Amino acid sequence: MFIKQRHLGLLFAGFAVMGLVGCDVASEAQEPPAPVQVSVVTLKTEDLLVTEDLPGRVAALRNAEIRAQIGGIVQRRLFEQGAEIKAGSVLFQINPAPFKADVDSAAASLQRAEAVFVRARIQVERLTRLMRSEAVSRQMYDDAVSQRDQAAADVAQAKAALARSKLNLEFASVEAPISGRIDQTLVSEGVLVSPTDAAPMAKILQIDKVYVDVRLPAAALDALRQLADATSASLAVEILGSDGKPLGMQGRILFSGIEVDAGTGDVLLRILVDNPQRRLLPGLYVQARIPRAHYSESLNVPQQAVIRTVGQASVWVVDAQGQAQPVAIELGELVARQYRVVSGLKAGQQVVIEGIERLSPGTQVATHPWQPAASSLISTDKH
Repeated sequence: MFIKQRHLGLLFAGFAVMGLVGCDVASEAQEPPAPVQVSVVTLKTEDLLVTEDLPGRVAALRNAEIRAQIGGIVQRRLFEQGAEIKAGSVLFQINPAPFKADVDSAAASLQRAEAVFVRARIQVERLTRLMRSEAVSRQMYDDAVSQRDQAAADVAQAKAALARSKLNLEFASVEAPISGRIDQTLVSEGVLVSPTDAAPMAKILQIDKVYVDVRLPAAALDALRQLADATSASLAVEILGSDGKPLGMQGRILFSGIEVDAGTGDVLLRILVDNPQRRLLPGLYVQARIPRAHYSESLNVPQQAVIRTVGQASVWVVDAQGQAQPVAIELGELVARQYRVVSGLKAGQQVVIEGIERLSPGTQVATHPWQPAASSLISTDKH
């Protein structure tokens, strides 16, 4: 009897446990699922400048080759290689002695020609008075006038020879035609130089301002012109190093080439850049960040928020009921890892950035602001 009562107790206890479990399952079935945690960004209009990084080469603003204009022996070099030179500074001194002798000889020839001219002029004046009294023949008078005119021509020729001799003497001091930084010297003291030498004596480069020449697709030239017309100002161009890092230097577009390269379809674009610290050297490879388009009120979404399905771009948007809904959008340029939205969204909407993989249409979500990673803040222009 005792054993039967024990079995009945165990049976009732089992039924009680099963009843409790059934209650828990029923309560769980009635509770709604927890909202999905997602990070969102609220759209707002921004000023957007679309740029493109193009490779370019630095060229000097002015480039002057120093050459001898007379032949002679170089006596002295009057500059330090790599120094800043002012226009008009004497760079080389060619032996001036032969040219000083030429000046003295030309001056003496001029004096002799002037003396002959004075005598011929006096002779004509004397014969003029005699001609009035018919004391001399007409032939004698005409010969005297001819000799006077020849003497005057000899004076003019002697003056020109003297001026040329003085000019050669000045050319013995080789001067800098422009201001800038002088390169290494290509001749030394004692070298014989002449105007026919193939190589220059030295070179001067003006690099306080430099050109950056880039090649731009001809198809993009019209958009650049329209942007310039819209802004009514010179387009600012940021200069980057060969590694793509900004150099803290800006330039302005001067002009574009008038001929399109038949092989590449590109056109030359020349940019003027202030270079007071001489950081940009001629021949250096750099990059230029060229403006391509400007949007005063642009809606942008992070790249990671965009989903593409069979070519159609879409994003998840949180509606007024706190539910996630997919929305098809049309995209424009990609700038700094953000797409410009052409259509499909409006300012004030919340776009899901993180947690997209757990969403389905109508999913209840709990939102918190999206915090971009530091690496995503790096600009990766163009597009």
